[in-house]
Amino acid sequence: MALIPVAAVALRGRPQSAAEANAVEQTMGEALRQAFGHQSYLLLTAGFFVCGFQVAFITAHFPAYISDLGIDPWWAAVALAMIGLFNIVGSLASGFLGQTKSKPMMLVWIYIGRSVAVTIFLLTPASPASVVTFSIVMGLLWLSTVPPTNALVAVMFGTRYLGMLGGIVFLSHQVGSFLGVWLGGYFYDIYGTYDPVWWLGVALGIFAAFVHWPIREEPAPAVSPAVA
Repeated sequence: MALIPVAAVALRGRPQSAAEANAVEQTMGEALRQAFGHQSYLLLTAGFFVCGFQVAFITAHFPAYISDLGIDPWWAAVALAMIGLFNIVGSLASGFLGQTKSKPMMLVWIYIGRSVAVTIFLLTPASPASVVTFSIVMGLLWLSTVPPTNALVAVMFGTRYLGMLGGIVFLSHQVGSFLGVWLGGYFYDIYGTYDPVWWLGVALGIFAAFVHWPIREEPAPAVSPAVA
């Protein structure tokens, strides 16, 4: 951590893009009103809830699920390691592709990919090979949602309040994370299986794909301070 300020010396200064140079100065309250009055931002926030639900459920309950399948618990450690390793690949690739591809459509396909991966995993015979394969695929899709999501906030509203507006989107992610972990345990206590939460995650992934589809990758309409 002590090396970060040293490395950040190369980033000193505040280059201003043409879009920012022409932007209307806003107060924090005006930025919030603009964001919560913008449909694409609300859809993005709703979709990121699903990301949190899916990844937190898997992180917390996947080892126990593997044990329930009768697979050696050692493979749970391998699975989480594969998720972490391929998450690096997926996140970097997502950031690279987001520079030239439609970010909303990237998110649509990521969530569809998660739902398809979970469905195939649940419907095929369980084995160490299926666990590792599933973990690699989910690792690629794990936090690949983050670069296009944050980039869309910046496209819509610029970077002045990116920390605040991106943080609100991330709060939705964390609420989803709580529910994914809690419902995983709650439903397991009731039904004796994780299957209901797995299938709920599949349904939520399809929901997330639908809500990202109409998101517009363009600056949000300006809100006049007098009107706000």
